[in-house]
Amino acid sequence: MKMVENQKIILYKAASTAQFPEDFQTRFHTHIYCQRGGVKFVFNGQTYHCKKGEFIFWLAGLEVSDLSFSKNFSATVLFVDRDLLTENFPSLTGSIDAILHSKENPILHPEKKDTEKILKNFQLLYDKSQETNHRFYGEVLKLQMQLFLLEMWHIFTDELDRRKRSLQSGTMYERFMQLVQEHCMKEREVRFYSDKLNITPKYLNYICKVNTRITASQWIQRYAKERIILQLQSKNLNISEIADEMEFSSRSFFTRYVKKLLGVSPKEYRERL
Repeated sequence: MKMVENQKIILYKAASTAQFPEDFQTRFHTHIYCQRGGVKFVFNGQTYHCKKGEFIFWLAGLEVSDLSFSKNFSATVLFVDRDLLTENFPSLTGSIDAILHSKENPILHPEKKDTEKILKNFQLLYDKSQETNHRFYGEVLKLQMQLFLLEMWHIFTDELDRRKRSLQSGTMYERFMQLVQEHCMKEREVRFYSDKLNITPKYLNYICKVNTRITASQWIQRYAKERIILQLQSKNLNISEIADEMEFSSRSFFTRYVKKLLGVSPKEYRERL
């Protein structure tokens, strides 16, 4: 698809990837509302099928492969510039779970009222991006971007809550994974999770290794790493504030933990952005 080089918001009807920007996976966050037919794709090594009435959300930089559409496919597609979105998080700390939920669960199954709200949200953001003669264009677009994110995070959080409720009667492994997603910002010891599940740390590690060949501690570190990276990328908080938010006893302890996970200190990571 041909497009203006500096175009940051794109909204249109689509029937195939031929209409997508060539660099859409790296430059844009992709939002697709399937109105007819279906979409099939591979994400994080898993095959997904999106059907009529469902939304797909792909964050920029995440690898999507084997993308194919049914013959009768039709959708409303919104592309949002990577930097425009990530530089305007209204409240990263309060929305990390919603962001990571969309990163790990690319298909949203909204209720009808939420579908209408999402499509309206798409249009409002696009319309504001076209008002280039507005005297305060940059500030107005930033505010609209923040409103867009708050509305989307609200809907993602609703779905996350529904998913939590459905997992309450799940397997021990599923319940552990849900607990990690909820608490890993502040709880990084296996003992905390095994106590919640009324089992020993050794047995929890056994359950994890049987299901995934990855220990409970490694899963906790994976989720904590994702949250640390998001906070370091946003720059809404300084390094000491992030350490406090994650309840580390000191900034130096936080620095050692980050260096263990990322291979560099928090300061070095930010300098490389």
